[in-house]
Amino acid sequence: MTAWARLHVDYCQYQVITVPGAPGTPIYTVGDDLLHVGGPHQVTGFCGVHTAPIEARLRVRSGPPTLVDSGWDAVSEATLWSPSGRLSVVGLMGGVADALVDVAVPRGLIRVRIHARHRLHETVRTDDDPPEQHELHVWAVREETPWRTVRADPEGRAWEQKPAKAAEWAMLSLVPRPSTRPAILPPLPPDPYEDDTGLARVTVVRHRPGPVDLPVGVLPVGDLEVRLERIDAETLRWSWASAEESIFPEPLTTLPDDEPTTVRLTTGPDGVTLRHEGVRGRHAAALGLIWDHLLDGDGTYPWVGTLRAQAAEATARAEKHRRFRAAQEAERWGGPPPSDRIRRLRGQTQSLARMDRRMLDRLDALPAARQREAACWAARRAMRVAGLEQLDWIAEALTAAEAGRPLPPAFTEQHGAAAFRRMLSDPEAPRTTVPLRPNPKAFGAQDVTEMLQQAVALPALTALADDDPLAAAIDAFYNTAIAHGDDRDRFLAEAHTELRRGETVDRADV
Repeated sequence: MTAWARLHVDYCQYQVITVPGAPGTPIYTVGDDLLHVGGPHQVTGFCGVHTAPIEARLRVRSGPPTLVDSGWDAVSEATLWSPSGRLSVVGLMGGVADALVDVAVPRGLIRVRIHARHRLHETVRTDDDPPEQHELHVWAVREETPWRTVRADPEGRAWEQKPAKAAEWAMLSLVPRPSTRPAILPPLPPDPYEDDTGLARVTVVRHRPGPVDLPVGVLPVGDLEVRLERIDAETLRWSWASAEESIFPEPLTTLPDDEPTTVRLTTGPDGVTLRHEGVRGRHAAALGLIWDHLLDGDGTYPWVGTLRAQAAEATARAEKHRRFRAAQEAERWGGPPPSDRIRRLRGQTQSLARMDRRMLDRLDALPAARQREAACWAARRAMRVAGLEQLDWIAEALTAAEAGRPLPPAFTEQHGAAAFRRMLSDPEAPRTTVPLRPNPKAFGAQDVTEMLQQAVALPALTALADDDPLAAAIDAFYNTAIAHGDDRDRFLAEAHTELRRGETVDRADV
């Protein structure tokens, strides 16, 4: 047992925690005047003082106490899950005492009993009153049993129990939605508190003084469901499965537990005992809260409405995201998204789409041989408008491409870097400029950059080195349009005429 330590509490509360930061059910849901259940990893202890130190100590036992010291005003207990074998007692607003932080306790399922005395509020406490004291006893257990009041404080108040709300929280805790952490970020390291390696499965136990009516069949849980199948008069099988119809746009597929578990009912002279055997220790507290509602409830499933509301919100967010992405795609492609083949291409595909979307679709619809012919046609127009057609070495490369022969290495290696250098150093090459306008429809002087016409035209020829005829055609047509400067619309109109002519010939051949 630790020595008495001064623990600062706030709002008449402190917390007993086995997993720091773990979410839990709110206070005032299930509990009594001294202790409220906060889920598998936390209970809240209630004090008399509002904001002041109390004396607290912790005792780790080998088994449950056989007697309750009469010197305590109130005693209550509950079950917690301690996957790491550590436990801390802290003030609500972070007050700590070193002796009560990170205390070694049995790893797995534990029972925590809180003893309290001298719980007086500051407004009635005097200097003659003894200090408020809370003593916690902890021991290992194999069964999750309900919280209980061992000794009620005669001055305490009776809290309203909310088993339906507790069951709702419990079921939702078993089916958390997947993390929305962006995939671009590195994955988080494994949570050590999620490791239950080597810990045995446990049993959830509930007792009722009278007959019980179990909901045999299917419990709906959003994208999942619980199947309760009767094996015999006193035995059922509990198993998780995917629901026939999902309700979320991205359905939950991971089951809380892949192994079926067994539910046994035993009837005796004092009533009916339910034992849910073989459950994961981390699920025991939640399953206990769920059974509390199922055994005493009105046949409703309070978590269903919450899951449907969450699903509706998720569906609305998904639709909003879809519309946003569709708008982005429309802007990126100058209209509806093109074929998957087009979307996989790189180069100037999107640039041509924003310049002339109809041209992109026409090129995509051509057979491969016509795409190659169209690419060569555009490349020759680029060489002609830039005055490069008169250079013998460029004219020879263009003729080779039109004849179906490979371009010289200077045009294919390193994206035609050698051909660019030769053109820039060739004294016979013309030197003219064209305006490069971000918005081709704007003919003012704003945002206009003068580019060397020959430099923007040559990529139309090097594009013919691409083995994919569609990619070659797209890059050739785009660069040829840029090389025409402010005459690009005239070139595009002529290009459509050329493609229509080719389409007419193709249909005639068929």
